[in-house]
Amino acid sequence: MATSPTPPAPIADRPAPLYLTWDDIGAATQSLAEQVAAGGMPQAVVGIVRGGVIPAVWLSHRLGIRDVRTVEVTRTTGDGINAAKNLLPTVRNPASLGDLTGLDVLLVDDIAGSGATLAHTVNLLRGLGPARVRAAVLTVNRANWTQEAEPDRVIDHIASLNDTWIVFPWEGQHGH
Repeated sequence: MATSPTPPAPIADRPAPLYLTWDDIGAATQSLAEQVAAGGMPQAVVGIVRGGVIPAVWLSHRLGIRDVRTVEVTRTTGDGINAAKNLLPTVRNPASLGDLTGLDVLLVDDIAGSGATLAHTVNLLRGLGPARVRAAVLTVNRANWTQEAEPDRVIDHIASLNDTWIVFPWEGQHGH
């Protein structure tokens, strides 16, 4: 019997944010590249703007994939730690993806929180006719996960699982 997802913990009860370094990102993209290659090489890599662009480019280099595209899909309303979220993901300029018909596509984002943005974007891509769509993330914040299925049942490639807000080195919020 399926269980309902556990609602996110109140902000005051959450652990301190985890600040990742560039070395952490390098190790995570290497892990993802190995996972992706084991499942077959994609023909195109799509990064979710903004956070997914850097790992998408890094993965494209590690995998030798030159076809890199972006799509802007977001739920957060700001850049701060535990930023508020819109009810539904917002997509801007989906035409920027171009023609994906018949391609093996790897969708990349930095983090999956609730899982809604990634699920929405996977469905968007599938509607564009690729032969295959896989999703890869550097990390999942399980404290915010709201999907019924566990992250590894929804996301094809995950470098790490965490239980707190993650701050990435490109966010300019490193006080460390």
